[in-house]
Amino acid sequence: MVSITDVLLGVIIILLLILLYLVFKRGKVEPKDIESAFLGVWKDLDERIGRLETYAQDIREHHRALEQMLRTPSERASFGEIALEQILSDQLPPDMFGIRKTVFEGKKPDAYIKSTVGIICIDSKFPLENYEKMMRTENPEEKKNLKKQFLDNVKAHLDKIASDYVCPQKGSAEFAFAFIPSESVYYFLVTEAYHLLREYAARGVQVVSPLTLSHKIELIKAGVHAQRLSEQAERVRKDLAMLSKQFSEMDELWRVFYETHLRNAAKKAEELNVTYNRLREEFDRISRLSGD
Repeated sequence: MVSITDVLLGVIIILLLILLYLVFKRGKVEPKDIESAFLGVWKDLDERIGRLETYAQDIREHHRALEQMLRTPSERASFGEIALEQILSDQLPPDMFGIRKTVFEGKKPDAYIKSTVGIICIDSKFPLENYEKMMRTENPEEKKNLKKQFLDNVKAHLDKIASDYVCPQKGSAEFAFAFIPSESVYYFLVTEAYHLLREYAARGVQVVSPLTLSHKIELIKAGVHAQRLSEQAERVRKDLAMLSKQFSEMDELWRVFYETHLRNAAKKAEELNVTYNRLREEFDRISRLSGD
């Protein structure tokens, strides 16, 4: 966004350009010329500043409304669910994911993805209260305590995800996603608690942001596509095997028919034809004797 400082700097540059133009054109500058140019530019500046103040006020109001919404855990959870649903619906076909549906033993994650390795559950209710307090405070000791509380909250949340949604024996994948609808919070965890993320990744809980989730979804789609191609190739192989078997059966029937029935029929037809020719010759001979 253009700041007021940028606008003022632009106005000064415009005034200097006008003065230079007048000097080169007339050789001198009259006070009334400067006054006229200054008043014109100042009027334009006043209008620009007014518009900037209006835009700034609108941004402040929208930011205040969003901040207020995210302070309430239920509202923040809804925001995370909406962001998650948007990402999934943008990148996956409807038959590959579900939103707030029961998957196994009454468990209902915020979303899930059907993959080649099982159902991947996604939880978007990330605990951020202490993180927000930590970012607002200026007291170093308080910030340190809030950071510890935030990481304790994260551990408890990831433990629950591991317990509820990482159940390969029940049909889930060997991992689940903990979705954070904020790149800044994800970056904080990567830089300040990387060992924690690695520990839970080994237990099957992967913490993802909107960007990293989008990347993982593309990999999941590629795996599903490869599996479908493999399944289609297997179906073609089975169809060819069945066709080959049917052809072998038909070939055997044809050989029996040709070698036995058709050849015998041809032999009988030849014998019948010889007999017929003899009978015809005898008939012709008798006819000639009768004529005599």
